[in-house]
Amino acid sequence: MKPKEILVFGATGQIGKNLIRKLTLNNFKVIAVTRNIHQKGYLLKTQANPGYLELKELKVFSDENLRKLISECEICINLIGILYENRKKHFTNIHSTLPSMISRISADESIEQFIHISALAIEKAKDSEYAASKLNGEIATKQNFKNSVILKPSIVYSVDDNFTTNFMTLLNRLPFMPLYYDGNTKFTPIHVSDLVEIIYQVIINKNVNMTIECLGPEILSFKKMIKLLLKSIDKKRLLFPLPLSIAKMSAKILERLPKPLLTTDQLNLLKYDNIASGKYKTNFDLGYNANKLFFNEIEKYSYNWRSGGQYTKNINLLKK
Repeated sequence: MKPKEILVFGATGQIGKNLIRKLTLNNFKVIAVTRNIHQKGYLLKTQANPGYLELKELKVFSDENLRKLISECEICINLIGILYENRKKHFTNIHSTLPSMISRISADESIEQFIHISALAIEKAKDSEYAASKLNGEIATKQNFKNSVILKPSIVYSVDDNFTTNFMTLLNRLPFMPLYYDGNTKFTPIHVSDLVEIIYQVIINKNVNMTIECLGPEILSFKKMIKLLLKSIDKKRLLFPLPLSIAKMSAKILERLPKPLLTTDQLNLLKYDNIASGKYKTNFDLGYNANKLFFNEIEKYSYNWRSGGQYTKNINLLKK
C-alpha cells in the first residue's frame, strides 16, 4: 500500500524535525520543503528511514512553485514562523501572506487536510505586530480552506528550542535576571514531542474544520519557569522586577542585535497570559493529552549549562 504523502513547510525547525521522525516512523511519506537543501538537508536526512523522506528546495514561494508541490500531496502542514523581523523576513509575509497562499492553493487542489500552526493567546495582543500577523494568517486560512485545522500552541520547548536554551545560557553567565511585568505572565508550556503527538492524532483521526489550543499540563508564571531553570542548572541568581520604562529602553537596544534577546514587540506580547482562552477546544478536550512536565523535561538536557557538564546529569536526583 502506497504511504500517504504529507507536505511540510518549515521542516527544519524544532517542531518540523520531531514531526518528520514521528510521521515517517508511522509509515507516512514526508516531503520536506527547505530554502537551502545543501545547508539544511543533512539535518533532515537523519530524521527518517530511506524512502520515507523527500527534500524539496524552494527559494521562491510563487503560486506556480507552491502549486507544483501541493498538487503532489494529500496533507499539507504549515509550520513556518519567526520570532523577530529582519531585513529579509517580515511578520506580514511569513505569518499572513504565505499561509494565505498555501491554504488557497491547497483548497484549489482539493487536498484532504490542511494543518496550520499559529500561536496561543494572540487575540488580545493588539499592540503586537507578531500577534496581529499570526491572527491575520489564521483568518485567511479559515476563509481559504474551510476544513482547515488551526493549532495554537503555548511556548514549545525542547533541547532544540530558542527559549529554555537561551535563558539557561543567560542564567549561566549573568549574576542577575530581570523580570518583565514582575514575572507574573502565565504560560502553559508544551514539550515538542507532545505537540507532535497532537498533530499526529489530528492526522490519523482526520480532524477537520476546527481550532485547537495546544497546552501543556501545567500553568507556570514566567518567574516560576526562571526559578525552575535555575534549579535545573544548579545556579542562584538575583531576580528583580524591571520597571517598564527601563525594559522598553533595553528592548530598543537589544532588538538591534543580529539575533535579539528581546524586542519591543516581544515585550508587548509578554503582557498577556499565554493560557487557554475558553474560546476554542483544547487538546485535553479532544483526549489528546500532553503529559510532560516542564522541570522533568529540562532536566534531561540542562546539564549542558551546569559547571560539571555531562558529569552532573543526576545532580538533582542525588539532592532529593
